[in-house]
Amino acid sequence: MAIATINPATGKTLKTFQPFTEDEVESKLRHAYEAFLKHRTESFAARSAMMRKAADILESEKDRWGSLMVLEMGKPIVAARQEAEKCARVCRFYADNAEKFLSDEVVPTSASRSYVRYEPLGTILAVMPWNFPFWQVFRFASPALMAGNVGLLKHASNVPQCAIAIEEIFRRAGFPEGVFQTLLIGSDQVQRVLEDPTVKAATLTGSEPAGRSVASLAGKLIKKTVLELGGSDPFIVMPSADLGEAVAVGIKARTVNNGQSCIAAKRFIVHDKLYDAFRKLFVEQMERLVVGDPMDERTNVGPLATLDGLETLDEQVRTAVESGARLLIGGKKLRRQGYFYAPTVLENIPSDTPAYSEELFGPVALLFRVKSAEEAVHLANDTPFGLGSSVWTSDPKEREFFLRNLDAGSVFFNAMVASDPQLPFGGVKNSGYGRELSAFGIREFVNVKTVWIKESA
Repeated sequence: MAIATINPATGKTLKTFQPFTEDEVESKLRHAYEAFLKHRTESFAARSAMMRKAADILESEKDRWGSLMVLEMGKPIVAARQEAEKCARVCRFYADNAEKFLSDEVVPTSASRSYVRYEPLGTILAVMPWNFPFWQVFRFASPALMAGNVGLLKHASNVPQCAIAIEEIFRRAGFPEGVFQTLLIGSDQVQRVLEDPTVKAATLTGSEPAGRSVASLAGKLIKKTVLELGGSDPFIVMPSADLGEAVAVGIKARTVNNGQSCIAAKRFIVHDKLYDAFRKLFVEQMERLVVGDPMDERTNVGPLATLDGLETLDEQVRTAVESGARLLIGGKKLRRQGYFYAPTVLENIPSDTPAYSEELFGPVALLFRVKSAEEAVHLANDTPFGLGSSVWTSDPKEREFFLRNLDAGSVFFNAMVASDPQLPFGGVKNSGYGRELSAFGIREFVNVKTVWIKESA
């Protein structure tokens, strides 16, 4: 894919970028290494001051950053501004808590003194996706930089201006040149960067094939990785649920970011006692969604980010219907400029169709009817993914049953799955490994150093 800004609401190419040359990449790597040697010695107070400044820039200029996100990947403008605000929150969270998370931990032993110290690794390569073009980067960069590491960003090729803007924000916040840099490179240049001895680790958020590729190479190089990959999150509704709230939140959980979120609810697993009522309300509310210009604040669902994504989603839905799935609404590309897909609801999805087991990245909901909690768990776990899960029940015993048996990195009860700086975020199975956010996230890219001291007599 060329490195270019293509407005998904119109399909028009607005700006193209030449990939960095080998010499330019080498220069960035050298600057990163030199910056690390100084940045690692900065006090937490100094790093915090810069990170708070980054938060201020994000918050005060959220209209600018939001409009840029809309232009490059098509999310509704209201959600784009909220993304900038969320990035400001994660910056402030680590500015306030990094020193506490990484302070020495005294461990009583037979030594005169023994403790655990957390030290930065060096240059971290971040391979990031387009769907949350600011948030995915800042949730990596804010803890990494606060820990004393430096970052190199290889962003998705369809959001180059977002990538450049993020580097600008950190530079304006006072971080020295080289502490955070954007690499305008294609996927074919990632190997060369990861193989550089100054690059100590990598984090990737993206597709399963991309994760396998980076993890395989990093494994050969014996370099640490954190992967946040796809999801096919279940949204389970039991008889004791608040039906109206479950439907309203379910609609939002399926269509957030135009349906292009790893943690979006994708499979709605509803108990037989509520299924018919849930389906009726769900379809009615999906039909009322406003699909249109993502710059219009009244829009609920904008375009998909890329033409390839639109074609893939359309093929998945058509294959499901041809194989026996029942189409309740939607199921088609919209006849208009840009990459728009109608909000869609399917039921009776055959287990041998791609729609049953693959991640559908767009405003397509799959409905399943079950007769028990045990059947709901079996269906929820019948996927190679294990990122998030949402369960709607007011029964404490049922809650404990789902908590214990769902194969997922998170379980949200009576709420949609969302990331929060205070809580660890990540998945199991093919959804990846490692954790972002909270104390767990900042400790992923540090040397956990044991210190054992025996005082001389």
